[in-house]
Amino acid sequence: MTVKGKTAICGLGITEMGKVYGRTATQFAIESIDMALKDAGLPKDELDGLLVYMGNSTGGSNDYSSVFIQNQMGLRNLRLFSYMDGMGSTASSMVQYAALAVANGMANYVACVFADAPLRDPKVSAGASFGGGRRPMPPGMLGLKLHNGFFGANTWYALAMQRHAHLYGTTSRQLGAIAVSQRQWAVKNPLAQMRSPITIADHQASRFIVEPLHLLDCCLVSNGGVAVIVTTADRARALRQPPAYIWGMGQAHRGDNTRAMPGDFIESPGARSKETAFRMAGITVEDVDVAQIYDCYTITVLITLEDYGFCGKGEGGPFVADGSLGPGGRLPTNTGGGELSGYYMRGHTPLSEGVIQARGQGGDRQVKDHNVVLITGNGGWMQHHSTLVLSPHAN
Repeated sequence: MTVKGKTAICGLGITEMGKVYGRTATQFAIESIDMALKDAGLPKDELDGLLVYMGNSTGGSNDYSSVFIQNQMGLRNLRLFSYMDGMGSTASSMVQYAALAVANGMANYVACVFADAPLRDPKVSAGASFGGGRRPMPPGMLGLKLHNGFFGANTWYALAMQRHAHLYGTTSRQLGAIAVSQRQWAVKNPLAQMRSPITIADHQASRFIVEPLHLLDCCLVSNGGVAVIVTTADRARALRQPPAYIWGMGQAHRGDNTRAMPGDFIESPGARSKETAFRMAGITVEDVDVAQIYDCYTITVLITLEDYGFCGKGEGGPFVADGSLGPGGRLPTNTGGGELSGYYMRGHTPLSEGVIQARGQGGDRQVKDHNVVLITGNGGWMQHHSTLVLSPHAN
């Protein structure tokens, strides 16, 4: 069974983003759902599906956040209801499950929401907001990694960059071209956190976070929330906004890659996820007009472009170096600034901008040719991946 063009995203809600203090993740989630309902022109009682994913700031209450949101919003008609977590791949995965549900009559309108509020105090750094206090060394493989300085995502993606550079000669300046291109898009996005232009020299002068990754290679930290609403194509056409039709969707999850990391740390599961989604959509990589690539780090963008076949493995550096991802480039990518310069809502960052582009509502940053919009999600250390293809056309 194919669902190409039979379902669509009909509502989008994006709250204020960035250093927005005094609100919890749950409050941001509720606000974004309300905004998405108003965007679609739907009354709250019509919402009969809710899929929730929350960020680190909920402090271990993630399993209950969906219940909190339902109760605080007074959602009494839910037929589809769950908390999901595939890390950065979750957003597009949510949309997949929502699309399958509405296509098969399990729900009519499903909200897919992410929210986070790690920034609690202007005097506390983002790192401290995420990191918390001292904890005992865990046993097993995790303890071994931590004992040897393998502290989370920064370390892993720095290793990926080191390996890519060793094998293919990829340079920091080439990664800088990704950061510069995305900042060029962010300048045009009124919701973006970072709207001042940057140069390659600025990128190179920014401090190392974990060498060879500079500050400007790394994503932002943001308070905020994003929600989308999924329904059938017929219902979407009767609502307020132009539908963003769902053409294709796929996932690939390989789990913990510490013991047996395929591809020398420089491959994601994206090729398998893309194969499923592109086959459903009936497209090839040459058909993609706009790409919204998960960009927790610049190296993530480069590796994903290679794995999707926009260029060969090891050719990503030259592919991005000439500004091909920026305004006027041959592959407009992360047109809202992405997670590097726009806002960090995990997979809901590329998802939200993908919807905006598919609707033709990007304003100064709108890409003229936007018949096929690619959205990718990346979870963990390239352990999880999701793919979504949107279009302004049903077929």
